[in-house]
Amino acid sequence: MVERAVEMNGQVLGSPRKRVKRDPVSKVTVVLGAQWGDEGKGKVVDMLATEVDVVCRCQGGNNAGHTVVVDRTEYDFHLLPSGIINPKCKSVIGNGVVIHLPGLFDELEKNEAKGLANWEDRLLISDRAHIVFDFHQVCSNGHFLQVDGLQELEKGQKSLGTTKKGIGPTYSSKATRNGIRVADLLGDFDQFIEKFQSLASVYQRMFPDLQVNVEAEIVRYKAYAERVRPYVVDTVSYLHSALKKGQSVLVEGANAAMLDIDFGTYPYVTSSNCSIGGVCTGLGLPPCHIGEVIGVVKAYTTRVGDGPFPSELKDEVGELLQTRGSEVGVTTKRKRRCGWLDIPLLQYTALVNGYSALCLTKLDILDTLSEIKMVVAYKKKGKVLDYFPANAAEVGRVEVEYETLPGWNSNIENIREYDKLPECARKYVERIEDLLQIPGESRTFSSGGSKRMFRIFSFQDILKEGTVLNDFIRKCEMPMQLLESGNQKTHKGIKRKMVKIDRKLRKEHELGVKNRVKTFEMLELVYTIITIHFMHVIDVNFEFDF
Repeated sequence: MVERAVEMNGQVLGSPRKRVKRDPVSKVTVVLGAQWGDEGKGKVVDMLATEVDVVCRCQGGNNAGHTVVVDRTEYDFHLLPSGIINPKCKSVIGNGVVIHLPGLFDELEKNEAKGLANWEDRLLISDRAHIVFDFHQVCSNGHFLQVDGLQELEKGQKSLGTTKKGIGPTYSSKATRNGIRVADLLGDFDQFIEKFQSLASVYQRMFPDLQVNVEAEIVRYKAYAERVRPYVVDTVSYLHSALKKGQSVLVEGANAAMLDIDFGTYPYVTSSNCSIGGVCTGLGLPPCHIGEVIGVVKAYTTRVGDGPFPSELKDEVGELLQTRGSEVGVTTKRKRRCGWLDIPLLQYTALVNGYSALCLTKLDILDTLSEIKMVVAYKKKGKVLDYFPANAAEVGRVEVEYETLPGWNSNIENIREYDKLPECARKYVERIEDLLQIPGESRTFSSGGSKRMFRIFSFQDILKEGTVLNDFIRKCEMPMQLLESGNQKTHKGIKRKMVKIDRKLRKEHELGVKNRVKTFEMLELVYTIITIHFMHVIDVNFEFDF
């Protein structure tokens, strides 16, 4: 049979039966909220951003709020990726984000006054992102309501408790295909005028009390077009090019899994997909480019606004968590509702997002409690549910089964090493791990009072842990590609080798007891990751001359 060349888009691809070799590309690391938001994602992203080239927002708008403290300066972010603080990395606002341009520039000016420098060289905005207009939201001076506020008023007692930032109406415009994108603003301005007039008239017909000064807005947005133009690019091409160059990309999820429009407690949700799927659609990335997915979990549960909350505490304990945890929304300034940690909720969001690691935050807020509860099961008429209910009313009616653990009654906010935590604090963390069974991750921990520090243990961190462990990795000949080679060994065999390593480390007096314990703990993590995450163990040759 004669092989025929295939021509596509003017390029000859050769034999259709020959597989085209693809150049390897970097994997994207994703940070997602695992509860109802406010878990501390911004601080985690800020920490990880020090070692990446690009940080991205993929969905939501200025309804999200992150506070990051750097050198005692507090930065508030709503539209900007938290990683913009890092002077060495680019910050991308992706096509899935809806952008209120006045709010964006106001946010930049406020943070610039606090010390944010040279952002002009590092901010990139997608030309496919949709624009939030003032008539979508509540007027900032509070004298009159725009679309989002009018919709909330119409619902009366059935209000969803939205931020009234115009996010929902803007996504509605996007879905009904009469929305306006950044590319429209920067293109033929006469066409932009037509689209703007048409969009405004649609909402004025829906809400007769809505007042829009169309002519003034057109003049205003002509100025915004020139102001935003230098930062607008095709972010899809930019990100794929960055990955092909081997650059590291970090994605910062806004809101959280239980606010996802598909998987959250609908209708008490946001208007975008803030789970892992929103990363792909909001940035133009295929699933094969997704690497680590880090779920950020608060050591208890909070939520802002209305909606079911099975573990909510409406007593003095809930008030204590709210006060000690400074649980006030960055965007809304509303007090957050507080409750115990909800394991069924986390198991559900883990199913949806496929976390490869967890970061536990604000553990120190529980310092003063003599006993700590966590929800371990939902029940309906006495029967344990093996699913998370889709109906919000059903979520509100579930019977909750608690497990009680002893508190540690001591201050841990300045502790930075896991083995220095009180035993009861370690048991609390380990019980969470046991119940969630996130594959490939054996330790997650954070603490640090109001200026929190974070420590995420993952395989990449193990490789960086120290010269002794690096030596161990090198002498075991255990690069990542070997971990996937499929060369099987029994768990008992690897455990015996771990014991031999431990005996050798005990003899090394220069390491000291403290370092020996820390190193062996990390070796145990290596064992856990190999045996659980990759489901096989590597045949390695141990030579001890550390």
